[in-house]
Amino acid sequence: METFALLLALCASLSILAYKFKLLSASGSIASIAVGLIIGWFGSITWLFILIVFVLLGFLVTKYKIKLKMARGLQEGKRGERTYRNVLANGFVPAIIALCSYSLNMQDEIITEIAYLSAISVAAADTTASELGVLSPRTYLITNFSRVEPGTNGGVSLAGTFWAIVAATFASVIGWFAIVPGMSIDGMVLIPIFAGVFGCMIDSVIGATLENRGFVSKLGTNVISMFAGAMIGVILFQMIQ
Repeated sequence: METFALLLALCASLSILAYKFKLLSASGSIASIAVGLIIGWFGSITWLFILIVFVLLGFLVTKYKIKLKMARGLQEGKRGERTYRNVLANGFVPAIIALCSYSLNMQDEIITEIAYLSAISVAAADTTASELGVLSPRTYLITNFSRVEPGTNGGVSLAGTFWAIVAATFASVIGWFAIVPGMSIDGMVLIPIFAGVFGCMIDSVIGATLENRGFVSKLGTNVISMFAGAMIGVILFQMIQ
């Protein structure tokens, strides 16, 4: 119970701070407590730490040139704050992985850690690409490369793609050191990096097709792309074993 109490205090404190600084709405703060508790309790404190690193990265890129994004109507919420939908979009798949790893007693198995890290890598790549890519004047639809307005579902840019790779690499390297303490970086870290960029591209493809046609919501697009990233991470890991 002491561990759970500490987790609750940590998640609640971070969520309250996020709400105070207008990074999360009230619903987003409540949802983040729930997601954080699930990942920290059923996964591990290390998994929660990796999630917090991603959240901080997301807040930084969200607030970058926020006034310009607001002037163009490209921000989340009124001033970049995230609601429960955003929290669930990025936290649902990691939470499910945590629950599955717990039920199968595989919290410390490298394959579940690769799956988790790959999902977080997708979230980091997609959030960063979206928040920084919308600032690029040259945006193209991923399915046919026709010019579209920044912020269009399925729109990609060179800048956004570059930052997606940077974010996937950052999340994967930080996560690798956290999950495998004492180990140096080796070729295995390329798995979540690739999975992150792959999932980000899948997100754009779904956005340009299914989401634009109303078949899935933005939340659904995020969930599917993160699940795809986690699965490709697992498949690549199994192939090199």
